[in-house]
Formats: sequence, C-alpha cells, structure tokens
Amino acid sequence: MDLSRFSEEELLLTAMRSEIESKDFYAKLASRVKNFLLKDRLEFLSKEEEKHRTFFENTFRDKFPGKKLVLPKKSPVPLPELKIPDESVAISEVFWSAMQAEKAAHEFYTGLAERLSGNDQLKKSILYIATMEMGHYKLLEVERENAERFEDYDVEWPLFHVGP
Repeated sequence: MDLSRFSEEELLLTAMRSEIESKDFYAKLASRVKNFLLKDRLEFLSKEEEKHRTFFENTFRDKFPGKKLVLPKKSPVPLPELKIPDESVAISEVFWSAMQAEKAAHEFYTGLAERLSGNDQLKKSILYIATMEMGHYKLLEVERENAERFEDYDVEWPLFHVGP
C-alpha cells in the first residue's frame, strides 16, 4: 500500500481510528451473538484492537510530544469500513467483511512501517501488529467456514444470531 502522500501524523491518527472502529465492531458483534465460544473470540478480537489503539496512541505521543491528538472523522487512507448489517445478512458474510478489513489493516501497517523514519524498533513493532492482523484474518476465516457449514445445510442455529 503506497502511503507516501500521507504524513506520519495522518497515518498514526488513521491507525488509531481504524483500531477504534474495529474494537467497536467486534464488541458490538460479540454482544449480539449467543454462542458463548464465538462471543469469547469476538471479545478477544475487540481487546486486541484496543491494545493496538493504545500502542498507536503512545507512538503518536512519543513522536509528536505536546501535539493535541485529534482523530479524523473519516480516514484519509482508503480502508474497508466495518458495519454490522441487519440480521438478514448471513454471519459468514459479516465475517468476510471483517476478514477484508483485517487484510487491509495488515497491508496498511506494512506500508506504515516502511514509511516511518528512524526508529527500527518501532518499525518492527508495527510489522508485528501487521502480522497479528493476519492472525485475526485466519481466526475469522475459521469462524466463517464453521458458519458456512451450517448455512450450507440450511440449519437454523440460534447461537449465530446477529440481530438486535
């Protein structure tokens, strides 16, 4: 992902915004599912995204001491938007959207690491987070495959209810 037209400040703010949106998405989804195992995984993902947000916030404060942290209302970097649709949408499709967002986050953080100047440890940390995003992708992929198995058999499984 070419991030050369964005400043380091814009990129770090975008990273924070993305992590907040992802955290909120997984928390909201977890609150709607009834399957306790799936709920646990979604809560795990939400907590992971919160840790990433904290990392990027600390990085911002280190790189721009004294600068007020103001998140953009909309990301200047084109990243997939995560939204929970109504309950008529199959949960496998919700997982598919989340997988695409995790993949985009991986690409974004890989580009961010290349773009940052100076600090090799910071670059390694961001690349590690990029790798974690692909771990999230794989977790969602497994859950999507599980959900599809039940959808393929047209089995009504109330434990996968996503609605309000």
